[in-house]
Amino acid sequence: MLTTVKKDDHPALNLLFIISLVFVLYILKPIVVPIIIAIILSVSVFPFVLYLERKWHFNRVASAIFAILLLSLLVSGLITFIGFQISDIMDKGGDYADKLSEVYNSLATKIETTLGMNKSDLSLKKLNLGETLKENSSSILDFVTMSGSIFTDVILIPLYIFFFLIYRKFFKSFFYRAFSKDGNTLKAKTILSKLYDVQQNYLVGLFMVMGIVGVLNSIGLLILGIDNAIFFGFLAALLLLIPYIGIIIGSLLPAIVALATKDSLWYPVGVIAIFVFIQFIEGNFITPKITGSKVSINAFVAILSIILFSMLWGTAGMVVALPVI
Repeated sequence: MLTTVKKDDHPALNLLFIISLVFVLYILKPIVVPIIIAIILSVSVFPFVLYLERKWHFNRVASAIFAILLLSLLVSGLITFIGFQISDIMDKGGDYADKLSEVYNSLATKIETTLGMNKSDLSLKKLNLGETLKENSSSILDFVTMSGSIFTDVILIPLYIFFFLIYRKFFKSFFYRAFSKDGNTLKAKTILSKLYDVQQNYLVGLFMVMGIVGVLNSIGLLILGIDNAIFFGFLAALLLLIPYIGIIIGSLLPAIVALATKDSLWYPVGVIAIFVFIQFIEGNFITPKITGSKVSINAFVAILSIILFSMLWGTAGMVVALPVI
C-alpha cells in the first residue's frame, strides 16, 4: 500500500533546503543585494511616481526617469556634502594628530607613575609605509575590488529601479500567479499590500527618525562646543541605516575630535553619554511613536538578523537586514 509522504515528514530535507538557500544567497551577493536595495528604493519613490502620473499626467517611463534623477541628485548632493566636510576635517588632521599625541603621552606618563610600567612599552610604533602595504596588500586588493563593485552597483541599482517601476503591473501579476492557489488571488493581493504598507511605513518612519535624531545630536554637540557639530550630528543619524551599531560608530568621530580639541577628558565622555542617551530615547520613544504598531520587530530578532545578514553580505547585509526581515 502506497502512502504519501509530506514535506514536513522530512526535517532533514528542510534543513538541507535552508543551507542550500543560504549558500546560493552568499554566492549570488553581487546580484541579490543590488536587487534588494533597488526594491527598497522603488518602494520609497513609488508614491512620488504615482503623484506624477496622476497629478501631472506623466507617462510611466517619464515619471520613473524623473524620480530616479531626483533621487540620484539627492544622493549625490549628500555624498558631496559629506566629502567636503571630511576634506575640511582632514585639513585639520595634523593639528588633531599633535593634540592626540600629547594626550597619549600624558596618559602614558600617568600609567607609568601609577602602575610602574615602562613608558617605552606604551609608545606608538613608527609607521613603516612599505611594510604596512605589504602586510595589508590583500585588504587593499579587496577594497579595490569592492570599489569596482560599488561603481557597478551605482549603474545597476537605478536601472533595476527603472524596470521595477515601469513593469510593476507585470511583477504584481507574476506574484499573484506564483503565490495564489486555485486561481484565488485575494490572499496574494492581501499579502503584497501588507508587504508594501510595512515597507513604506518603515522607510518613512526611518527618514523621520533620522531627521529628529540628527537635530538632537547636533544640539548636544553644539552645547559641548564640538567642531563641525551639525555635520557629526546628522552623520550619526544617517548611520541609523545600520541599526544599533551605526549610532556607536557615529559617536566615535566627534568623541575623537573632542579629545583632540578640548582640554578635558570629560568632553569625549560627554559626547559618548549624549549619543547613548539619544539612542535610548530613539529606541524606546521616538521610533515606536513614529512607526507605530505597523512595524514591530522584536529587539532580539532585530539584533540577530543584523548579525546573520552581516555574516552573509557584510555591511550591505547590515543595512538591508531590517527591511528584509
